[in-house]
Amino acid sequence: MKYSNSVTSDRRKNRKAHFTAPSHVRRVIMSAPLSKDLKEKHGVNAVPIRKGDEVIVVRGLIKKQTKAPVEVVKVYRKKYCVYLKDISRQRNRAGQPTSEVFLPVHPSNLVITKLYMNGDRAKMLALKGKKQE
Repeated sequence: MKYSNSVTSDRRKNRKAHFTAPSHVRRVIMSAPLSKDLKEKHGVNAVPIRKGDEVIVVRGLIKKQTKAPVEVVKVYRKKYCVYLKDISRQRNRAGQPTSEVFLPVHPSNLVITKLYMNGDRAKMLALKGKKQE
């Protein structure tokens, strides 16, 4: 059922908006939930994921490969994926030496356990935490 006249519920339009979204919108889409202790500390449920955060994989095939928190190596907005430090495999190509390749993980399959803090992120968390109170 459609609730708002200003927003479309058409699947085709929603998919187009998602896959053609600009980078600043993709940043918000690529948010990950915070762990329970971080939620209590900052008063925020989820934040956009960034390089330097420590995360736990809670869903998907890669969940079995890791138990401890892993650092985010790269956030690739164009493909809606995140690359983690210890999550990789060997690439074998004919006539070339083997190389290690990171496996992509969608941010919705992660939970942030430790935030990489800088001045801007601290301000954002403070503002967002005040809004939810």
